[in-house]
Amino acid sequence: MVYDNEQIMKAFQIYAKLSMNGIADKEDCRTYMADDEIRGLVDQFAEAVGCTVFTAGDKLYFLPKAQNNFFHVTNETIKKNWLPARADNGDIYLLYIAIIVLFGEFYDSYQTIECTRDFISMDEWLDSLSERLAVIDSMDQEELKAYEAAYKYNWISIIEKWNAVNDISESSKTQDARTVSRLAFLNTYKNFLIGQDLIREIGNQEIELTEKAKIIVQKYYMEEEYNRGILNFIYSFENEKKGDA
Repeated sequence: MVYDNEQIMKAFQIYAKLSMNGIADKEDCRTYMADDEIRGLVDQFAEAVGCTVFTAGDKLYFLPKAQNNFFHVTNETIKKNWLPARADNGDIYLLYIAIIVLFGEFYDSYQTIECTRDFISMDEWLDSLSERLAVIDSMDQEELKAYEAAYKYNWISIIEKWNAVNDISESSKTQDARTVSRLAFLNTYKNFLIGQDLIREIGNQEIELTEKAKIIVQKYYMEEEYNRGILNFIYSFENEKKGDA
């Protein structure tokens, strides 16, 4: 296919914005959707660097396909910009699990590809995360080490990090065993997700998913290639309990 110079330059301008910012505005989105040639060029540019382009609402987004991709947000960047001082890889693992559990609350434990709820409160997110980590914490250490090897996820470090947060503020426990420090941890994670345009605050300590988040979950998050079976691991215990009931 032969492209004219104007199409090539416009496609490259859109690609440049996406690669620098991860997002392009309404006008670029309109051009991308209306012109097949420009859209094809932008998609080719993205594919050449291992990324994909998708629309959500009236915006364009740029998403790396693999964690080792140059455009992927690195653990060091997350620790530096979003997590408390002296955060380590255990904090990163805990952040990832908290996000998986949050999204799972909107997608009925990933049994559906459409949201089954409109919003969630911070307390509900905290309760769900605490419940799932408690189940993992109750497992035999050798069994947990086997799961670590299988899924390449440091479950022991995650549990130790979560339990340590609980110990920070023993005197501030409420009657239902939640602590101010754990909720503060989730607020840090919430700010990270807001910064990535994945959730929005809607008041009353409640949050909702953005269109960007919904598309990412539907297109990529549930694929074994992307989540490495982590979803099956976390929610298999829930399925076992349902089977016993």
